[in-house]
Parts: sequence; structure tokens; C-alpha cells
Amino acid sequence: MILETNKFNGMNYNNWLRKLRIVLDFENQGYILNKSPPSALSEDSSPEEHLTFKKWYEDNWKERSIILASMSNDIQKQYDRLDDISLQCSALAISMQFRINILDMSPQK
Repeated sequence: MILETNKFNGMNYNNWLRKLRIVLDFENQGYILNKSPPSALSEDSSPEEHLTFKKWYEDNWKERSIILASMSNDIQKQYDRLDDISLQCSALAISMQFRINILDMSPQK
């Protein structure tokens, strides 16, 4: 509900991200934004490593869906091919910083 009424529209990145973190933290999945995916499993991986790997990818997929649903349609189309939500958010942050820098360089009236 929070993210439905506050969709990311390209101009509200900081507010959107703050609300996104609230939702993800509430679902105990905020770690997905800050951690890289676990290392690939090998034949020697422990059962615990298998569980960690599985949980991260399941949580990542759920949160990816929440994040995409919380974006305007135009922005959603730009990021829907990225499977890792930490990559989605990194790409968004870089894009937003680029836009801010462009606006800062534009002549003031």
C-alpha cells in the first residue's frame, strides 16, 4: 500500500527508496538491498550454504517484484530485465546521480 501510492516516477528517488526500505525491513528482507548474492554452490557446499543460497534467491525474487511494482510503467520497463535487485537499485542510484549532476550543470535563470 505504501509503495502503491508513492511509485517511483524519476523525480522522487530519495522518498521512494526510504519507503521501500521501510517495506523491505518490515518483511525482514531489507538485507537484499545491501548484500551481494551468495557465492555459487559447489559439490562441497554445506547444507547451511544451500539454505542460505536458496533463501537469498527466493527473497530476491519477491523483493524484485515489489520494487518493480512500485515504479511507474516507464521506469519499470528500464529495469525489469535485471534479476538482482541490488543491481536494480545501484543502476537507479547511478541514473539519479547522473540526472542530478546534469541539472546542477544547467544554466540557472
